[in-house]
Amino acid sequence: MDKARAVVTGGAGFLGSHLCDRLLAEGIDVVCIDNLLTGSLTNIEHLFGVKGFAFENYDVTNFIHVAGRVDFVLHFASPASPIDYLELPIQTLKVGSLGTHKALGLAKAKGARFLLASTSEVYGDPLVHPQPEGYWGNVNPVGPRGVYDEAKRFAEAMTMAYQRFHGVSTRIVRIFNTFGPRMRARDGRVVPAFISQALAGEPLTVFGDGSQTRSFCFVDDEVEGIIRLLFSEIPDPVNIGNPAEMTVLQFAETIRRLVGASVPIEFRPLPVDDPKVRQPDIGQAMAYLGWQPKVPIEAGLLRTIEYFRSLLDRGAGPER
Repeated sequence: MDKARAVVTGGAGFLGSHLCDRLLAEGIDVVCIDNLLTGSLTNIEHLFGVKGFAFENYDVTNFIHVAGRVDFVLHFASPASPIDYLELPIQTLKVGSLGTHKALGLAKAKGARFLLASTSEVYGDPLVHPQPEGYWGNVNPVGPRGVYDEAKRFAEAMTMAYQRFHGVSTRIVRIFNTFGPRMRARDGRVVPAFISQALAGEPLTVFGDGSQTRSFCFVDDEVEGIIRLLFSEIPDPVNIGNPAEMTVLQFAETIRRLVGASVPIEFRPLPVDDPKVRQPDIGQAMAYLGWQPKVPIEAGLLRTIEYFRSLLDRGAGPER
């Protein structure tokens, strides 16, 4: 019997590249599609020449053609950090709408299972805490963050429409803050920002008073949850994230201690519509996928710090 084959859009990104690794490890051939707008070939260069892996530099907001069989389509293409989607607002909206439409079209044409990478940002600045999948969110559609939040909310609606109207087998993962090797140093997310600043001996930039909370999940745990969801029979959205909640200030202090940097913390004004709390309710993932995070946050942070140190040692300097 021929091997199963998956298409991963955004496969040269942080999370997408780890998914390519995992799918290949599961014995599934992978076609990675990425236009490298925010992804990087350095994330997948170790896969070039690996049997069963193919890369295509392509913008998935256009019609997607993949010759031969396709069993799974995982749609992970999207700018995914505040700096990216504030600099690339139109592209973010297009990949969430047109890109999702084209990726679903490929799944429909091939009879493939489709998995959408959605986000905890669909909950906006939540009025319910922690956030269960049944919560509809508190999103400002016309604020600067709306380009990402609404792109993902539209993507979920489109995915459910293809499931109901066309009978496509679909899965939706709502991804909470994920961190690990292959993040970009200056992408605006808390983990790479603090680690990069600490390693460079710069002050750690905390927005607001640092009392806003985030919940951080190590990439290995996140990928495990996504793969379990892909192979499950759950058509509704599922939160995959770590419910261990920390304030941003606590997090900055943890990074400073783990890096061993005696740098100050610098407070700056809170960005517009920045969520005050973020914590997944993972009851569904635990009950239906038997999944919960296993990597302690400090162990994951040490591995991430080691990755950023190795980039500095090589003189590579992560992009931006």
